[in-house]
Amino acid sequence: QVQLVESGGGLVQPGGSLRLSCAASGIIFSLYTMGWYRQAAGKQRELVASITTGGSTSYPTSVKGRFTISRDNAKNTVYLRMNSLEPEDTAVYYCNARLTLENIGMGYWGQGTQVTVSS
Repeated sequence: QVQLVESGGGLVQPGGSLRLSCAASGIIFSLYTMGWYRQAAGKQRELVASITTGGSTSYPTSVKGRFTISRDNAKNTVYLRMNSLEPEDTAVYYCNARLTLENIGMGYWGQGTQVTVSS
């Protein structure tokens, strides 16, 4: 039984920060590329950050310099630290676990956690 359990979402003012967590079980965590995706209302799902089994990270231009993804293999947990949040960051954020040979967008998904950036 595979589970990805997300936490840390909530309401934050523009310029504020949040840290999201995703705890995985039922997989050999160290073998998976981990990613954070988000989907705003009426928009396509987009990749926000990824971290490979070797610790290499990747970000789109929209969040680069503001978001940081990290992983703790001993805790089977991946994190997303979000700084300088903007209203455009408002979305449901999803955790994803994918084997290297799987296509992007496949693998296992968390339930999602709502992030709302508003004054």
